[in-house]
Amino acid sequence: MKSAVETLEPTKVKLTVEVEYDELKPSIDHAYQHIAEQVNIPGFRKGKVPPRIIDQRVGWGAVVEHAVNEGLSGFYREAVTTESLRPLGQPEVEVTEIPAKAGEGQLAFTAEVEVRPEIELPELSGLELTVESTEVSDDDVAERLDSLRERFGTLVGVDRPAVEGDYVVIDLKAVIGDEEIDSVSGVSYQIGSGNMLDGLDEALTGLSAGETTTFSTELAGGEHQGEESSVTVTATSVKERELPEADDDFAQMASEFDTLDELKADLREQVASAKTSNQAVAARDALLEKLLEAVEIPVPAGVVEAEVHRHLESEGRLEDDEHRAEVTVDATKAITNQILLDTLAEKLEVKVGQGELIEYLVQASRQYGMEPQQFISSLDQSGQIPAMVGEVARSKSLAVALRDVVVKDGEGNVVDLSEFIGSEEDDAAQAAEAEVEESAESADSSPESADSADEAPKA
Repeated sequence: MKSAVETLEPTKVKLTVEVEYDELKPSIDHAYQHIAEQVNIPGFRKGKVPPRIIDQRVGWGAVVEHAVNEGLSGFYREAVTTESLRPLGQPEVEVTEIPAKAGEGQLAFTAEVEVRPEIELPELSGLELTVESTEVSDDDVAERLDSLRERFGTLVGVDRPAVEGDYVVIDLKAVIGDEEIDSVSGVSYQIGSGNMLDGLDEALTGLSAGETTTFSTELAGGEHQGEESSVTVTATSVKERELPEADDDFAQMASEFDTLDELKADLREQVASAKTSNQAVAARDALLEKLLEAVEIPVPAGVVEAEVHRHLESEGRLEDDEHRAEVTVDATKAITNQILLDTLAEKLEVKVGQGELIEYLVQASRQYGMEPQQFISSLDQSGQIPAMVGEVARSKSLAVALRDVVVKDGEGNVVDLSEFIGSEEDDAAQAAEAEVEESAESADSSPESADSADEAPKA
């Protein structure tokens, strides 16, 4: 097989492939076999019709079409591998030549496809990042203590105008023109939460129990989504959360500690741990941002357009131009990040261990509310496991890169992130574990399982 690449754009190439007849012959033989099993020709049993009879009765064109359809994807993938291309989308394939008859000619086709552009990353050893200090203040501890007290607080009615943080029981009615389109009664809402209607927080602030007000807002859901509505809201009661006293009794009720001082000491450790973890997240974000600033990344427009179309189609909003613009910005950013991180993972030769992949899949299964085994099986059946490996590799690439970057806090102290980013020794241990697992699987594989693998359909 011969192949050649022509660069059409920084993110698009034209791949020209020529396949000799002998390389196409296995697909041609299979085409004859498949057609022989499908046709009814007097004097021959199904599956036993000779190729020359198929050529006479069905035609060479049907045979070669079947063979090309079967073999094309494999030849394309082989050419992509040979030319070291990294496709980001589906190719546009044009068959330019097929064998004119059995035993002669070749298959030739072209494939235009958007690919990952070549980008030059800066040297990591010269980068320095700054993150916030992990120093814990008394205010940090007090804030954590107040959050704990709120969990044990009780709501009590108050005879005053409502303020932010109060819980208000409301009756609400929305109208457009003279038509009432929605109403609810007896709903408890915390002012400031912002999880109902735009303008509701402002409307409720200052209302006392029994008072009513009207405001205008854009509806966020339902068949009238996006339309302007007049909303009347009545506060039937106003309550505030009364917190328990912060004392030894509270410490004994809310924790395993006997005294408030012991509880505060534990809360201080919790805050310190959270801040240390946040340093790692902040360092990863800062590194990604710095790399994006240092490199100009051309983004394949077709890949962005396909992702935007898929997203809008899933929402039933293909005609929403304003939303399309928002989704286009998000898709462009996501694909830009993907190109950068894939390049980084390749440069750092990041490997994904089986344990890392399983841990990622188990966490992802929880987000979808599925059992891990069911989730993994579903991904495997749909051929999505390689994509998940890519996700893990991208995330891991930033952690590996941080080992070569200097990270300091706001006071100039070097930050040790080894707990979160691992080490080369950890990677070596995972690689050794993976080799042992692969060896064990090879030793345990039986002839029957090998035969099954050979007969499995190839994508």
